[in-house]
Amino acid sequence: MTREEFIKILKEKGYSYKIEGDNLVVTHDWNVNLNSLVTLPSGVEFRNEGNVNLNSLVTLPSGVEFRNEGDVDLRSLKTISHGVEFRNEGDVNLNSLVGGFFEDWRGNIEGINNKKLLNFMISKGVFI
Repeated sequence: MTREEFIKILKEKGYSYKIEGDNLVVTHDWNVNLNSLVTLPSGVEFRNEGNVNLNSLVTLPSGVEFRNEGDVDLRSLKTISHGVEFRNEGDVNLNSLVGGFFEDWRGNIEGINNKKLLNFMISKGVFI
């Protein structure tokens, strides 16, 4: 998907966004539901005030960041590229990769922040 195609979808759904340098930042006031998308362009940052629902997405390209205030639903995701970051306030549903929400994954290490572990695993190419 191109950046222009993604912007068109955001406009159709009434989701606010802004351009910051090379990034397209989604700034919507509530949940962002993009359940039908199977891919995103790189350089997208979610800073919305609710959840991000990307239920059908199968891959996350490099440069995608989640800084939203809620959960991120990526239940169908098969791969996560280097350079993806999860800094959202809620949990991350990675059902196809870990069997559910990452916070509940049996591989978490007591005393280690689960988002830091997830981002470390992404940086090491575990989900490619």
